Amino acid sequence: MNKIIRIIDANLNRGREGLRVVEDLVRFVLDDADLASQIKSARHEITDIAKQLPLNDNDLLNARDSTGDVGIELNSVSEDSRIDIFQIACANIRRAQESMRVLEELSKLYSAEVALKFKRLRFQLYEIEKHVLSNLRKERGDF
Repeated sequence: MNKIIRIIDANLNRGREGLRVVEDLVRFVLDDADLASQIKSARHEITDIAKQLPLNDNDLLNARDSTGDVGIELNSVSEDSRIDIFQIACANIRRAQESMRVLEELSKLYSAEVALKFKRLRFQLYEIEKHVLSNLRKERGDF
């Protein structure tokens, strides 16, 4: 089960990190306090939902193996370069959505109720994505 906990830990971090990037873009580029607040709430909700799993911070930390992660050197071409803020936002919101899907699936091993909460959050992130990307398009002059 330790390997499953390791995947959960990685995806909790991935989801929060991705949302933090998007939150800062919305806050500092778009100056949109309401949308930034929605993203911040979603980021905190990841932690709140995770606390409903029968795992604690020590379980997550003990399962972590950052130095032994075989995926640390795996990069796609698109990961190594971004041409604009729009691409950064797009990549990071989708990173968060994908991590919610992984958390949804693996949470089913512990709690169907928790899995459903991650699913709902994933769908909330789809809606946030629509608003973020639409507003960034307007910011750069795309209509």
